[in-house]
Amino acid sequence: MITNTRRCFRPGAEVPRIFEMASVIGGNIHYNFRLDSAHTECERDPGDALSGWREVLVSHEQIPSGAVRAAHGFDDAKAAAEFILAKTQQRPKIGVILGSGLGKLGDELAGPVAVPYAQIPKFPVSTAVGHAGELVVGRLGDVPLAVMKGRAHLYEGYTARQVAFPVRVLGLMGVAALIVTNAAGGINLDYGQGRLVLMRDHINLQGENPLLGPNDERLGPRFPDMTNAYSSELRKIAQEEAAGQGLLVPEGVYAALAGPSYETPAEIRCLRTIGADLVGMSTAAEVIAARHMGIQVLGISCVTNMAAGILDQPINHEEVLEVAKRVQGEFLALLQATIPRIAAAVASSIIGSSSARGN
Repeated sequence: MITNTRRCFRPGAEVPRIFEMASVIGGNIHYNFRLDSAHTECERDPGDALSGWREVLVSHEQIPSGAVRAAHGFDDAKAAAEFILAKTQQRPKIGVILGSGLGKLGDELAGPVAVPYAQIPKFPVSTAVGHAGELVVGRLGDVPLAVMKGRAHLYEGYTARQVAFPVRVLGLMGVAALIVTNAAGGINLDYGQGRLVLMRDHINLQGENPLLGPNDERLGPRFPDMTNAYSSELRKIAQEEAAGQGLLVPEGVYAALAGPSYETPAEIRCLRTIGADLVGMSTAAEVIAARHMGIQVLGISCVTNMAAGILDQPINHEEVLEVAKRVQGEFLALLQATIPRIAAAVASSIIGSSSARGN
């Protein structure tokens, strides 16, 4: 049973302004928040001064006792996966998330079916420049792929659960290996602009985790292990293919911050001290969700700028996009060489056998 009432938020309180907030589970009541389109103020309550409060429409849905149902959880992900699979005959085992300015792989697929994020149920829509905002399913040679051209970020107003939702969808589509890419700032002084770096690990400093809240065992265990968050087997494959192309591709640790402001020089010195080689505003939530589902991960960063304080110049997003465009060729060549070998590893069960996904 669903009933609608209105709730008030204090002046200055965080009120969702992009689509729906992630649901909040309270006992066995499922709350769904949506900002009232009229933006009217709440009526005055004798017990408090409500001047300037925002009014929000709240849906209360009674959930059967013991059931776990959260927005952007298993049920929503399954519905989105079925929506996408109904549009294509391909059944990809490999997914790719392309970061800022790195979307060219999606244009290289044969027999592509492109689905805008806005059409996929519950899918977060990319608003960042350099993110096309569509999921493309097609083939790279003989390998079926699901390629995300762009992603959502915390700084766009999404929660970590919403940011990670596309990974849930890919997992329920059957993806067993995920390649995440991003544009990153270089902290390690051995890196230069345009350097490709394999992510060996990450430091999540975003202040959120997509697994917060009740756990759904259909997606994965309550306490997933992150020791091998970025698959050593997949990194080995990528290193071998990079060497075959004459590319020097080091490995590094990625620090994930919320953004959208770039880091201060003092923050960069702090990050270097705790072991970070790279810094960016994405990826961590996606990788946590992937590992929760047993999906193996390969992470590739493109150093599009040196981090704050390393060079005597300001950082801007236009430079990030320009450098990413400049390295598209070798980035694409590395992916094209690596993906068939990952597909072979998946097919032979070398990776992906520990998946905790339910279908």
